[in-house]
Amino acid sequence: MDLKLSDEQAMLRDTLTRYLAQHHAFDPHRARDTDALWQALGRDLGVLGATLPADLGGLGGSGVEAMVVADALGEALATIPYIESIVIAGGLLKRIDDARATALLAQIADGSTRVVLAAGEADSRQALEAVATTARREGNGWAIDGAKTVVAGAPGADWLLVTARTAGAPRDIRGVSLFLVPADVAGLTRHDYRLIDGLPASDLTLADVRLPADALLGAEGNALPLLEQARDEGIAALCAEAAGLTRKMLADTVAYTKERKQFGQPLASFQALQHRMVDMYIAVEQATSAAYLAALNLDGDAEARVRAIAAAKATVSDAVRFVGQNAVQLHGGMGMTDELAVGHYFRRATAIEQQFGAPDHHVKRYATLMRAEAEA
Repeated sequence: MDLKLSDEQAMLRDTLTRYLAQHHAFDPHRARDTDALWQALGRDLGVLGATLPADLGGLGGSGVEAMVVADALGEALATIPYIESIVIAGGLLKRIDDARATALLAQIADGSTRVVLAAGEADSRQALEAVATTARREGNGWAIDGAKTVVAGAPGADWLLVTARTAGAPRDIRGVSLFLVPADVAGLTRHDYRLIDGLPASDLTLADVRLPADALLGAEGNALPLLEQARDEGIAALCAEAAGLTRKMLADTVAYTKERKQFGQPLASFQALQHRMVDMYIAVEQATSAAYLAALNLDGDAEARVRAIAAAKATVSDAVRFVGQNAVQLHGGMGMTDELAVGHYFRRATAIEQQFGAPDHHVKRYATLMRAEAEA
């Protein structure tokens, strides 16, 4: 397995890292303009189009480019919906042969339009097929009724990719369709809030939302395979973000323990704390390796992809919890305040641990695949 970045990928990493350090460095005492950052990443740097088709203004990159970008954003604690809008929604749109999807991709690449997937429901948890929202044909168009919960990135989105059932029972594999819905369409109400890590999210209610016939994207009732692949791509990018996040928490902890003194000696001079930070370093390296594992298996067959993604997410979830908790503890009482960056990073680490499924979910997912392979 080749873990070396190409010259272009290394340039993307270095350019983005340098830009974030100069223009978007995290400061717990100052709010950052995330809208300006989004526009800069799209219009000025071309970062938003790194994984989008080259003929639409993107760079035509793969999951490795998404990994590079997400890693840098995690290290800078940039609370923007990159994974939700670019990796997941963009990944869905570029696999749909539709004129509207193609037009949106060009606008997504330059940062002028945001699109997010609205798939989660109150009882769905990690089951993408658990869709109670319904879409029915009305005249020459569609009418959608239902509700979506915790749609990250929805407050700033221009379009929503809404999953709705056009056939079958709520947990049937077939019958799930994907619709392109304007964020300001009549009948759509939104309750906005911020998640624990600061990312904006919304709960959506769709009451007799009327859409034209071409709002249906892709084949009717057959959206689940595309949704599963897009979610796995999102998990891979999340693993990369976690790698950057944990690396920054470790670096800040090492720096703090070199400065903070106890009994007249720097904390870093105590062997027990050195051992603790070595364990943190090992966890960071595990998270980084897991991110590579996930990114490099995205283009394989579905079984290999799911197995790699499940293993990576379980590993990363354990790593961010371990590194985050130890970073806070080694900072002492200051680690629990908003005065230092580590507390803010810890909140994002806590969200990542549960996002797209907790470790137990992915361990079970991995075990199921391995059991099926052994019995075949």
